[in-house]
Amino acid sequence: MQNQTSPLILTFGAADPVGATGIQADLATFAAMGCHGLSVVTSLLIGDTARVEDSQVIDVDWVADQARVILEDMAVSAFKVGAVGSIENISAIAEIVSDYPDVPLILDPFTTALSNQEEEEDRLIAIRELLVPQTTLMVVSAVELARLAETWREPVPGEALMLDAMRIIEMGCEYLFVTNTQTDLQEVSNSLFDESGLVRQDAWQRLPGSFSGAGTTLSAAIAAMLANGLEIPEAVSEAQEFTLASLANAQRLGMGKLVPDRYFWARESEDPANSGPLN
Repeated sequence: MQNQTSPLILTFGAADPVGATGIQADLATFAAMGCHGLSVVTSLLIGDTARVEDSQVIDVDWVADQARVILEDMAVSAFKVGAVGSIENISAIAEIVSDYPDVPLILDPFTTALSNQEEEEDRLIAIRELLVPQTTLMVVSAVELARLAETWREPVPGEALMLDAMRIIEMGCEYLFVTNTQTDLQEVSNSLFDESGLVRQDAWQRLPGSFSGAGTTLSAAIAAMLANGLEIPEAVSEAQEFTLASLANAQRLGMGKLVPDRYFWARESEDPANSGPLN
């Protein structure tokens, strides 16, 4: 007799050869939290720990077929949507997840790697119109939120965070989690919003160094927490702690940025007498 003991999470995103971001980072984070990750590749990256040099978007039919075949075979506890690759992929993913309205959707679609400026606004509008209304929780930085907001308003001087956040909620997004909501060089401040306004705000000491994959780790950890049955405010809190620990134990795999160690907890039980570079 077979027993399903691990929640299944289906993630859409880019394949990163380094494993710092995208699909590989999601799968590592899911596994670290007792979940089994299923993946739909939306694009292929060429890069190292310093930069992404190129990418190849996967044809929309391949994206749709990857997801449909998996979902006909397995029941998932959560969806995560990362880098989508193209407007066509956004439309296909939106149609797929609409068939599973009871499955929570975590949306983290922004990537700084190889953004096609010619298609950027159209892609943001497609995300806003097709994915945001179906989203349980969207993860964006304050800068990313401002970029998205410029698809419905002109740039404005001063602080528009609360207005923009509530506009996203009005579009149908249940929760919005905004990172880096202040410019303090010593702290990182993150804010969670729902229809009532600000739900919680957390501040963490800013860690030294430059990291690749911090945001991916955070959104994947939230997805895993929801798949494990936590309510969103608690899932956000636990995911932040996990991400902070992953960054505190980040590894320098190459000559570029530090990569979060999602398996830091596996080394904490090692004998201190045998401590080395992994401890």
